[in-house]
Amino acid sequence: MSLLEVTGLNAHYGDSHILFDVALRVDRSEVVALLGRNGAGKSTTLKSLMGVVKPSSGSIVFDGKRIAGSKSHVIARHGMQLVHEDRRIFGSLDVEENLILAGLTAEGRWPLERIYEMFPRLKERRRSRGTDLSGGEQQMLAIGRALVRDPKIILLDEPFEGLAPVIVQDLVETCRELAEAGQTIVLVEQNIAAALTLAKRAYIINNGHVVHEGPTSEIRTRPELLERYLGI
Repeated sequence: MSLLEVTGLNAHYGDSHILFDVALRVDRSEVVALLGRNGAGKSTTLKSLMGVVKPSSGSIVFDGKRIAGSKSHVIARHGMQLVHEDRRIFGSLDVEENLILAGLTAEGRWPLERIYEMFPRLKERRRSRGTDLSGGEQQMLAIGRALVRDPKIILLDEPFEGLAPVIVQDLVETCRELAEAGQTIVLVEQNIAAALTLAKRAYIINNGHVVHEGPTSEIRTRPELLERYLGI
């Protein structure tokens, strides 16, 4: 059985139907990308998995447990973590306080030194408040807060958006190291090159529908897919 299996997932914002019978699966230690234009439904898919958006219908089975419609904190206890596009760190707390707070309710949390080994910059800035961090440092902290809970799967929503190329390169390398260590990752990202570098498999979402699923090696060789659904 896959770690995450989704079938017939529908989601609405008010009267607007956003996701239409989305189906996907993620195996353990796999990196999967969700690709598509802005507004295609990628972020809504992640939020529906995490319980931030309550699905209208459909099945979400995570590590053998049915979680569709569960509260976010319950899903988090099962081992899923969502790193939001807007990062949502506590600006009034310093780096270390953010990390400690995130791990308080975790059963098997990482030691802080493990986070600092992965993000040396956070160790240098551990006494700096969240509001004093650069965009790249905030993203490192957001990912670090998810990792400190020792998750079974991490959902990354646009982790490279708005960051300098050198920071993107560093974060891509960190995500690659996580994947090589066996971390399961679902990635939503507009930086197609970065997403295809990290992921082994991808789903393309268009207007709330999954229109293609396959290995990223195939997507690279099919320019008609990139042009039709991603505009590149």
